[in-house]
Amino acid sequence: MRFVKLLLISVIIFGVVVFLTSLLFPTTAVVERTGVIHAPIDTVYAHIANLKAWDPWNPWTRPDTTATLVYSDPAVGTGAWYSWEGKENSGKVTILDSDPAKGIHYLLDIKGVRPVNSGIELKPTRDGEGTAIFWHMEIKLGMLPWWKLRGFVADRVYGPAMDNGLTKLSKICEGK
Repeated sequence: MRFVKLLLISVIIFGVVVFLTSLLFPTTAVVERTGVIHAPIDTVYAHIANLKAWDPWNPWTRPDTTATLVYSDPAVGTGAWYSWEGKENSGKVTILDSDPAKGIHYLLDIKGVRPVNSGIELKPTRDGEGTAIFWHMEIKLGMLPWWKLRGFVADRVYGPAMDNGLTKLSKICEGK
């Protein structure tokens, strides 16, 4: 009986220490990728502002291969959205604001997961021949320790997919 009490007290103390330590961790995870696309800003904007043009380059357009996509009409610019319903998951992407000179900001809302604020910002390169692109995601983790620990691996999980998406977008916009 004494062993059980000691084990129970140890587990409680360990849980309290883990929780208190987690209070030092950030409540938001940010994943960012940048690049340069050797195409005019309006060409790049046409591919990011039109949700129907996301399928060839965006790694999360069809997160579930069995999903059925539904698009708003029109599927371009502020207020445009698409949703998916599949066996594995369902969700919706909504463009919150859209500016041909600056890019877009959108909300990714997957059922059962916290909403993700994201944006793809555009700027002309110094020589004016290309487009500098900045893709970012901000994930609200909340206060629970196991969600905060996910923040430490967010870049490793989502970063490579974002790199791949930017590479594909670059090839499409550059006509390669």
